[in-house]
Amino acid sequence: MTTANPYLALADALGALGATLRHHRDLGFTELPLEGGYLLSPEEALRAQEQALAGCRRCRLCEGRTTIVFGSGNPRADFVCIGEGPGADEDAQGLPFVGRAGQLLTKMLASVDITRDEAYICNTVKCRPPGNRNPEPDELATCAPFLAAQLGAIQPKVILSLGSVATQALLGTKEPIGKLRGRIHPYGSAVLIPTFHPAFLLRNPGPEYRRMAWEDLKLAKREYDRRRTK
Repeated sequence: MTTANPYLALADALGALGATLRHHRDLGFTELPLEGGYLLSPEEALRAQEQALAGCRRCRLCEGRTTIVFGSGNPRADFVCIGEGPGADEDAQGLPFVGRAGQLLTKMLASVDITRDEAYICNTVKCRPPGNRNPEPDELATCAPFLAAQLGAIQPKVILSLGSVATQALLGTKEPIGKLRGRIHPYGSAVLIPTFHPAFLLRNPGPEYRRMAWEDLKLAKREYDRRRTK
């Protein structure tokens, strides 16, 4: 839809630019590549980022992948889920969290009335590690700018980090997930709430871990509802 008043259109564009720059500042970036992307809509920005990653060979994960798994969901989501990396099903389909762990994640979100359509889901690395091993530090570092660019385009209010690898990478810590979960962590202009990875819950189906994950989800939902009303 075209804005009738060009001054209002300019004001909207400058407002979006300012919000994006503040978000990058809050994430700790001191240098930004000014390539004209800051006036793109979230949809356009994510599309351009995904196209720029096509054929990426920046780290050794490219050697065994079938598909780059960029991310999926609502480009304007206030709620983002971040896992560690694609598995076999994700590598085959090019979409995050589509296997058994993804099916459980869908149920976890639905338990607090959040649909996958309203969220955005991605991983810390965009290519499947061999044998589903954890990503190595250099692989995480190589993909970190691309994840930061995704979050800069989306500008979520709440981030649900899934598992120790994603949580430690995002928070820059080596603390175990058991100590990081259950509380709110500031993350730029958003908040980050860690919980167990769905794959971990599938391997450990005991009621104690499910109860703790349920508490984390309720905490994330409360923050999500509270921040959307502001």
